[in-house]
Amino acid sequence: MSKVLIVAEHENGKLNASTAKTVSAAQALKPDSIDIVVLAADPAAVAAEAARIAGIGKVLAVANPANEHAIAQILGPQIARVAAGYTHVFGPSTTFGKDLMPVVAALLGTAQISDLMAVEGAHTFQRPIYAGNAIITVEAPADKPVVATVRTASWPEAARGGGAAVEAVSVDVALPTHTRFVGLAGGKSDRPDLQSARRVVSGGRGVGSAENFKIIYDLADKLGAAAGASRAAVDAGYVPSDLQVGQTGKIIAPDLYIAVGISGAIQHLTGIKDAGTIVAINKDAEAPIFEVADIGLVGDLFKVLPELEAALG
Repeated sequence: MSKVLIVAEHENGKLNASTAKTVSAAQALKPDSIDIVVLAADPAAVAAEAARIAGIGKVLAVANPANEHAIAQILGPQIARVAAGYTHVFGPSTTFGKDLMPVVAALLGTAQISDLMAVEGAHTFQRPIYAGNAIITVEAPADKPVVATVRTASWPEAARGGGAAVEAVSVDVALPTHTRFVGLAGGKSDRPDLQSARRVVSGGRGVGSAENFKIIYDLADKLGAAAGASRAAVDAGYVPSDLQVGQTGKIIAPDLYIAVGISGAIQHLTGIKDAGTIVAINKDAEAPIFEVADIGLVGDLFKVLPELEAALG
C-alpha cells in the first residue's frame, strides 16, 4: 500500500506550478493515495489552491507563525512528523526542494533520491547523472520511506478540477532555534517565474555587458517571457545569479527557449534539454548551441533582436 505525501511550494500566498508537476510524478507510482501538505503562517489560500489539483486525497494545512518563511530547518521537523504513515515523501527539485528535502530525509533516517525523472516501480526510479548525459536507475530501500526531489522539467503539471478536502493539522514538535530568518534579498520582476515560464529568453556572454542585457529584457517583455542567462553572463556580472540556467543554475522546460549570444556549453544545455522548441541566435556558425537548436539564426544579435521585436509588432 503506497501513500504519497507531497510538500507544497508556495510564495506570497500562491502555489508554485512545481507542486502540480510533483503530483504528476506521484501519480506515476499509481499509489493508493496522494496528499499535499502546506506549511505557512496562514495556509488557507494556498491549501485551497492545492485542493483543486486533480487526484489529491486531502490537503493538510499546517499553520504556524514560524512557517512564514521557508526555512528548511524549521519546516523539516514538521514534515517529518506529518510524514508518519506515508511510504513516499516528494518535493520539487527547485531551490526550495533542494534545500528542504535532504533535511526531511535525514530526520526520517533515509537517503534522498534527487531529480527523479521516471518511475519504474514503487522503489525504482530513473535520474540523470553526468550533467544529463546518462540516465541511471536507482532502487530505494523497501523498508524505509522514499524521500525524493522531482525533476520538474521532466513532468507536466497535473490537471486541475479536483475538490480535495482541506484538513487543519496541528504539529507538536520542537523547532530548532539555531536557524532563524534574518532577511530576504531578491530581485523583483513582473516577468514570469523562470522555472515555470512557458517562454524564456536567455542571454549569454555575447550580449557584452549588463547595460546591453536590456535587449534581452525587451524581447522577453514583448513575448511575455521570463528572462534567463548563461553562467558566463552571470560570472561576468551582467545579471544576478537567480537568472542562471544550466547544471549549476535552474533546470527548465519551457515550450519556447530563445538562446541569444549563448555558445552552448554542456552545462547550459543540461538545463534546457527538455525545452519544447529551442531557438538559437549567435554570430558564430560553429557554436555548439546550433547542434541542439530546432531553429538557428546566424547573425549579430544587436541587429537581429530589434528586427525580431519590430516584426512582433
